[in-house]
Amino acid sequence: MAQALTITAVTPDSALFDLPWQLPLEEWPDDVVLALPRGISRHVVRFVKLSGRVLAVKEIASYAAAREYGLLKELASLDVPSVAPVAVVGGRRTAAGDPLDAALLTQHLQFSLPYRALFSYRLRPDMATRLLDALALLIVRLHLLGFYWGDVSLSNTLFRRDAKEFSAYLVDAETGALYEQLTDGQRAYDIDLARTNVIGELMDLEAGEMLEDELDPIAIGDFLVERYDQLWLALTEEETISTDARWRLQDRINRLNDLGFDVAEMSMASDPDGTSLHIRPQVVDAGHHSRRLFRLTGLDVQENQARRLLNDLDTYRVHSDQTDADEDFVAHDWLTHVFEPAVRAVPRELRGKLELPQIYHEILEHRWFMSQRESRYVPLDEAVASYIDNVLAHRRDESELILADTIQLPAIDDVPMS
Repeated sequence: MAQALTITAVTPDSALFDLPWQLPLEEWPDDVVLALPRGISRHVVRFVKLSGRVLAVKEIASYAAAREYGLLKELASLDVPSVAPVAVVGGRRTAAGDPLDAALLTQHLQFSLPYRALFSYRLRPDMATRLLDALALLIVRLHLLGFYWGDVSLSNTLFRRDAKEFSAYLVDAETGALYEQLTDGQRAYDIDLARTNVIGELMDLEAGEMLEDELDPIAIGDFLVERYDQLWLALTEEETISTDARWRLQDRINRLNDLGFDVAEMSMASDPDGTSLHIRPQVVDAGHHSRRLFRLTGLDVQENQARRLLNDLDTYRVHSDQTDADEDFVAHDWLTHVFEPAVRAVPRELRGKLELPQIYHEILEHRWFMSQRESRYVPLDEAVASYIDNVLAHRRDESELILADTIQLPAIDDVPMS
C-alpha cells in the first residue's frame, strides 16, 4: 500500500495540504513560489506564501528533515536567533508513485537578507566588519549553549539591521548537534570551518566581480576568528582580583552587560591565604538590553535597537525632569508620548521598508544630523516628517524583498540620513 502524505507541524494548518507535494521542489510552478533572495544551498529551496505567512521549503532526506526540525525547535526554546520551524512533510510521491524526498518548512525571517544581497552591492568595508561581528557573536552564543554548528557559513546565516549594527540568524541546522558543553576541540573546529567557508564564499563573489576591491576575503576570514576569540575570552575568562578590590566583580558584570549579556551564574573561589578571589562567569544569557526594554515597555526588539531606545528613554527622563520618578512610570510616559506617536506617523504603505524599532533608531540619527547641520534643536515631529520624506520613502522594502530582473538593489546604506 502506498505511503500517505504526512505532515508534522508546530501549529496545525490544513492549507499545507494545498501545496503541490507530488512535484519535485524545483518543478513547482511560478504561481506558487516567490522570488525571494536566498543563499547558496546544497538542497533545493523555494519560498511560498501560505495563510498570510512566507515560508521557506527545503527538499531533504526524511531522517535529516525530522532531525533538523527537532533541532530548530530546541534552539527556539533556548531563544537562539534562528529561523522558526513550521512543519515536516513526508511520504511524498509523484503522480506516477515514485518516492520524493521530505520537505522541511521554516518561517521566512522578515526584514532579513542573505550575504550575497549585502556583499554584492557596494558594501563598505566597515559594514562588512559589522556583518562579521554579528556572525562571530552568533557563533559564540551557540557555543555557550553547547551547540556545535558543523557547517558555519555566510550561506547558512541571515542578517537583519539592528540599529547601527547587524544581527545574525542561523538558517541551516542540518549538521548541528546539541551537547551539554562543547570541548575546546569542537569549538576550534567549528570556528576554523567558519573561516574556511567565509573565505571561500567571498572568493566566489570576488571571482564574479561582485566584491569591492578593498575587501580582502582572507583578512575578513581572519577577522572573524579574531573577533570570536575576543568575545569568547570576555565571556568565559577566569579573572583574579584582590579581596580589597571586590568592586571589580561588579565591574566584570558591568562589562558583560555592555556586551549585551547578563550573568546568570558566577564561580568564585578564594586563595588559601584569603588575599585573592578567582572569578569566572559560569552561565551568561544574551539579551541584557532587550530584556530590560521589554520589561519596561513591552517592546520586543533586537539587542542594539534596545540599547538605542533605552538611551533615548534615559535622555527623555532627564529632559522631562523625571530623574527621581519611578523608572516604570517614565518608560510608560516615553512610550505613550514619544515612541508611539513617532512610529504612528509613518504612513502604512512605508512600514514594510524597515522594522518599526529600526525606523525609530534612524529617526533619531536623522534628527542628530539635522541638528548638526542647522545648528539648532530639532523637535522630534519635525525630524520624523523630514525622515519620512527624504530617507524612508527612498528605501527599498526589506520586509519581503522580491527580486526580479527589473529590480536593482541600491548600495547598502547609500541613502543619506539628511
